[in-house]
Amino acid sequence: MAGRQQVSLALVIGALGVVFGDIGTSPIYTLQTLFNPHDPHPVPVSTENVFGVVSLVFWSVMIIVTVTYVLLAMRADNDGEGGILALITLLKRLVGGRGGRVAAILAGLGIFGAALFFGDSMITPAISVLSAVEGLRVVEPSMDELIVPITAMIIIALFLVQRRGTAAVGRVFGPVMILWFVTIGACGVAGITRYPQILKALSPTYAAGFLVGHFDVAFFSLAAVVLAVTGAEALYADMGHFGRRAITRGWLWLVFPACVLSYLGQGALILHDQANIASPFFLLVPGWGRLPLVLLATAATVIASQAVITGAYSVASQAAQLGYLPRLRVTHTSESQIGQIYVPWINWLLMVSVLTLVFAFRSSAALAYAFGMAVTGTITITTLMFFYIARHKWRTPRWAIGIGAAVLLAVDLLFFAANLTKLVHGAWLPLLIGVTAFTIMTTWQKGREIVTAERQRREGSLREFVDRLRTGGALTQRVPGTAVFLNRGKETAPLAMRANVEHNHVRHEHVVIMSIETQPMPRVAEEDRISVDDLGYADDGIVHVTVRLGYMDRLDLPTALRRLDPELTEGLPSHEEVSYFLSKIELRIGASPTMATWRKRLFIATSYITADAAEHFGLPRDRTVIMGSHIEV
Repeated sequence: MAGRQQVSLALVIGALGVVFGDIGTSPIYTLQTLFNPHDPHPVPVSTENVFGVVSLVFWSVMIIVTVTYVLLAMRADNDGEGGILALITLLKRLVGGRGGRVAAILAGLGIFGAALFFGDSMITPAISVLSAVEGLRVVEPSMDELIVPITAMIIIALFLVQRRGTAAVGRVFGPVMILWFVTIGACGVAGITRYPQILKALSPTYAAGFLVGHFDVAFFSLAAVVLAVTGAEALYADMGHFGRRAITRGWLWLVFPACVLSYLGQGALILHDQANIASPFFLLVPGWGRLPLVLLATAATVIASQAVITGAYSVASQAAQLGYLPRLRVTHTSESQIGQIYVPWINWLLMVSVLTLVFAFRSSAALAYAFGMAVTGTITITTLMFFYIARHKWRTPRWAIGIGAAVLLAVDLLFFAANLTKLVHGAWLPLLIGVTAFTIMTTWQKGREIVTAERQRREGSLREFVDRLRTGGALTQRVPGTAVFLNRGKETAPLAMRANVEHNHVRHEHVVIMSIETQPMPRVAEEDRISVDDLGYADDGIVHVTVRLGYMDRLDLPTALRRLDPELTEGLPSHEEVSYFLSKIELRIGASPTMATWRKRLFIATSYITADAAEHFGLPRDRTVIMGSHIEV
């Protein structure tokens, strides 16, 4: 029992260091943004409004984070994994081909939600680090001009060290975030002592009264209130790393209480002196403690940024595995934690995007207008998909689905509508990023289907091709060694194999046609990963090998080949004598009306970021042969 408790505590500490960084740093800028006098729709500072806003923040966090994510969404896991893409694969696996139009629409919305996450991963580092460094303005007003350059340097350093992975620094993340939450909770308590009546804001009557009695102000304030729930998706997305229990305990035991105390303390501080609206978070501490708090806040926001950057790597990698993005170069940065990966192309794209946002918006308040759009969109999509899955997976009664969905979606859609009012003030940005990413992902999926169909037509039947070899229909010389041809299945003949026979007039003594199947699950058990089919041509030395992997499994085909059952591969030489053959496809724009011309150009342009196939599959370069062909789309 003691061992189980120790493991549980370690998981909770790990979750505190990775999962809660984004939502845990929201108190830095949420109330400051709400009462920002330069906001297009400012909330007037009054006792009634402060009580209403603090109550609204508390109940928004309670409903969206605690109820929607912690109590509900995290129960819908895909073999332990959470997040939008895992939810999509769970949806497809549950309904199969019977889902109809509703399931197809929800899956499309899920892809759009994943696309919105890329916008979130660009905005989060910018607004988080900016908001922390802006604390320097409270410490020393003359340092105002240095805020943007210092933020830029921190962000550049953050992205430059990504290739080293988070394993080396991961051990300190948890303790730093524990110190952070204890600190903001203690500061909140100190603020509450100045105006204890603020505790009344915990009553839902203040939130309801603010919404009903001052709807014209309260509605627009929701665009800033949503900042308190940013990072909620991370709780769900990182469930596979730490488990539901560890995340739930971390949230209920420390993160939620600390954030609530901070919001209450800031509200009390504003009621004590309305001049504190300039920076209520940093003004909670006396002058001597503000610089240390700025440094701690900067460390916490860097950790928050690290978490969302790592999340972007995971989403991009999973999307590529599921066929929504081209094959990307992925580097595993930890020998013990397979989920810790580094995707260079995504890293540099994010760095340029984050720096552009910092120099374009120059303040966390300006970025806050853009932030909520991606968050509310993702939350609404997650809620929709959860209730659909709840009906199909658990057969939850329709009346319960109807009541739950009506209440939670009403809240989500109210937030979404409020953020639409900020469209011209920056909310267009995450929508533009989301639409762009969604267009790229769906175009790649469609183009991939077209290329696959044309490729299968050219490859022709594998059985007919082998029969030609057996009857001497193709003049070939049999040479020693083993050739491994990568192919999409066992029905068609690999293009590289055809080219080798038709142009080089040779075939190897042993031929392994290897297919990789990405399963709609995070990982596949070792005993289920490999299967061998002799295709009825065992005497000819031709076998087909299927390698099944989850979308979070690492591709390493030579290792997979070594794990083949010796009885099924008797006669095959050692792996040092194996040659690997790849078919390289050159894409060209064709006249067929398969897609709009602009989408064909986009598909071909996207193909240029495809990672090197030999590196992607873990093939030794000195024994890999690439044979080319071209296909029109």
